[in-house]
Amino acid sequence: MSVTVERAVPARLAGGRIERLGLAMRCHRVAIQAVQWTVVLFYVVLVAVPAFLPLPAADAHLWGSLTRLARFIFWGIWWPFVILSIMVLGRVWCGVFCPEGALSEWVSRYGAGRGIPRWMKWGGWPFVAFLGTTVFGQMTSVYDYPKPALLILGGSTAAAMVVGLLYGRGKRVWCRHLCPVSGVFALLAKVSPLHFRTDQSAWDAAPVGHRTSRAHSVNCAPLINIRRLDGSSACHMCGRCAGERDAVALAWRPPGVEIFKTGTEDSQSHIREAAKWPARLLVFGMLGVALGAFQWSASPWFVSAKLVVAGWLIGHNVMWPLHDPGHWWLLTHYPQADDVFSWLDGAMLLAYIGTEALIVGSWIVGWMRLIETLTGIAWQRFVQVLIPYAGASLFVGLSFLTSSQLAGEGVRLPWADAARTALLVAVALWSVVLAVRLAPRHRAAAAAATLLAVALPLAAWAVQFFLW
Repeated sequence: MSVTVERAVPARLAGGRIERLGLAMRCHRVAIQAVQWTVVLFYVVLVAVPAFLPLPAADAHLWGSLTRLARFIFWGIWWPFVILSIMVLGRVWCGVFCPEGALSEWVSRYGAGRGIPRWMKWGGWPFVAFLGTTVFGQMTSVYDYPKPALLILGGSTAAAMVVGLLYGRGKRVWCRHLCPVSGVFALLAKVSPLHFRTDQSAWDAAPVGHRTSRAHSVNCAPLINIRRLDGSSACHMCGRCAGERDAVALAWRPPGVEIFKTGTEDSQSHIREAAKWPARLLVFGMLGVALGAFQWSASPWFVSAKLVVAGWLIGHNVMWPLHDPGHWWLLTHYPQADDVFSWLDGAMLLAYIGTEALIVGSWIVGWMRLIETLTGIAWQRFVQVLIPYAGASLFVGLSFLTSSQLAGEGVRLPWADAARTALLVAVALWSVVLAVRLAPRHRAAAAAATLLAVALPLAAWAVQFFLW
């Protein structure tokens, strides 16, 4: 089978190792599908099974509790390195490993096959879904307890399968339009040094009906126009199109080069419209809401503000906000673990995350708008230079879950905060380099504005590392 593919692919595509790897991904679809179903089973065990087990004792260890082990694997290892993998390998996670995408595509083969409705194509869904799941996860303590994890992650998977049953035919409609992390992954993949690309001239020069392999037909599950494939944002890196029409190949590229690309026909107004929701997700979601979600539980400011509001409520004999609703699926409610949220806790949590998101997001947008004034580059495009920093910020926030759970096992990492700081500073400098390349005629202004834009979120992390 591989010989058939190799004969159909010219030397310029089949000559290098990385190109051959892409072709191998196309030839070995059965192996990739076996990996996907293995991950699905692993995912079910990690997410579903612990939700039906009693909460572990306070002194339980990873090796003696499936619930604690699943929590460590899923939140301490799985998700941090998924974020990192997207920045390094593109969306290979989506195309090769993601259980939600695999299930949605599988059920779509047997579904109604309806056309995608217009409302589903609204560009703001990834932004809304990311904010909604992030905030709701904090309200129900998704990182600490298995039931909210099953509710949020299992609910998302169930919704993905329903969408697959209704729309498309063997496609990943959910992944393309509604997945809560698809927007985040699309942004992070822009800095990946690995991507599939299409040589349009070779594609057009191929004879009509030409196919590289009749045994491995192309089914682009995320609904991409393969002829125009020249970026990683929407591509799931599944390898199904590798070598097609002697034009598609897996290739290396300079990290972050996709940020500089725009079509020659694209006006500034067109760029603003196309990038407005990704820009909002980057600024107010990944650098705003996510930062607040990672920090509120460690913040003495949160405690102080809650005490002030509680005192005011008691002084005015307004007592109901101090009571808890008694529903774990609405607000954290685990009396057996002495962990119960009141209505006041939920309101203050929303206020804290929302305030931090607005402050940090407005600060960044202000500097980006200044750069737009100086350079003429739409701020929605220029802000993409902060993608490396945003990705590192997510990785750092999730790494707290790793180190905190290891600390519970007696494994201390005294160097962790210094390493996190070094990582954030390094990617901030990378963002500065990207900014200078994007605006070469205004290098000093681009560098200064980028440094000032990341200064506030970097300072927020530093406060948590070294003061709290």
